[in-house]
Amino acid sequence: MLMSLSFAAALMLALVLILLLFFRRQGEEVQLNPVVQFEDKLRLLSQARDNGELAEQDFTQAATELKAQYLQSQQSQQTTSSSATAWVLGTSLLVVVGTVALYSQTGHYTQLNNWQTAQQQLPAYGERALLNKGEPLTNEEIELFALALRTKISKEGDDAVAWFVIGRIWLSKGMLDDAIEAFEKALALTPNRVNVLISYSQALLVGGSEEHLAKAARSLAKVLQQDPENTDALSMLGMVAEERGDKEQAQKAWQLLLPKLDKADPRYALVQQKLGLTSTPEQAEAPNTAAVSGRQISVQLSISPELAEQYKTGTLFVFAKAVDGPPLPLAVQKLAVFNGTQSIELSEAQAMQPGWTLANAERIQISARLSLSGQVLNDENGPQVQSEVLSFTEPKLKLSLELKP
Repeated sequence: MLMSLSFAAALMLALVLILLLFFRRQGEEVQLNPVVQFEDKLRLLSQARDNGELAEQDFTQAATELKAQYLQSQQSQQTTSSSATAWVLGTSLLVVVGTVALYSQTGHYTQLNNWQTAQQQLPAYGERALLNKGEPLTNEEIELFALALRTKISKEGDDAVAWFVIGRIWLSKGMLDDAIEAFEKALALTPNRVNVLISYSQALLVGGSEEHLAKAARSLAKVLQQDPENTDALSMLGMVAEERGDKEQAQKAWQLLLPKLDKADPRYALVQQKLGLTSTPEQAEAPNTAAVSGRQISVQLSISPELAEQYKTGTLFVFAKAVDGPPLPLAVQKLAVFNGTQSIELSEAQAMQPGWTLANAERIQISARLSLSGQVLNDENGPQVQSEVLSFTEPKLKLSLELKP
């Protein structure tokens, strides 16, 4: 940004200098030609007089006329030089105005202002984002916060906390690969920091590939070695095991997790279901109504036979996103593709990132997407259906969606 501005200024200066040199050289050439012509003609007249070819009276008259022509050419040259100078000054002014207009219209000047604002507001952004002081950051402020942190790193060197916060920001904006890279840079500086390992595992779990899941499992194991009671690590370990098809390991994780959860925790009912402690829909709804706190969404989803056959080896994602917020889903269900109609529940327990759940948005949209990649954030091309904008006028919402070709 600053380099671009400096380059434009240098280019403008070079153009002005070239114009000045060009017209000065041109002026010198114009000024030189009449002098040479005058001297040559005067010398010829003198030779003609000396050789007796021209009378003295005729010589005097011819010399007078020659001087008059010379003076006239000098006046013309001065006018041309003044015009050239005025033209150069006018062109320089146009270049300056054009440069300012270009930077204003292309946003470079605005970007420079944003960069300066980000530097000045870095402490305030940190307090609002990390310490929950004041109003939550807007999307624009989140981007400025990330910009300020990157500048801090470039000036002062790698900083584990800065890379961790950048990773959280990028994950919230759905920039999965960038978030994973940022968390890895933070872990390179602080390998055993629990909150970084947890966030890193969350990003890897969203990625969903076998390599990602293996890394997530190793990271969660490090957390549990330091803090065996960590409910976030146990919860994600169960999800990782399920994703890898290891039902036995998943059950062990759920069994360890359930007694550590308060019954008001949104995850409590979900873990009960995972352990088969609610065998029927009536049993699942009756005892857990009090246990499940927070907002819930019941989606009646229908998938056409054609899509079910085409994506039989794929994955179904049902997720909620905030209309006025980051693109990271508020809640996600990852399911096997089915043919027909099923009821799918979304709650605060299915959050992809702590602190960004259904409780954090008033207006939402529900989407259902079929994917062959198995990644909710990285497959925008699969068939999908999206609801209209919904508002939480009551804690539990119900809607119907249909996926068809």
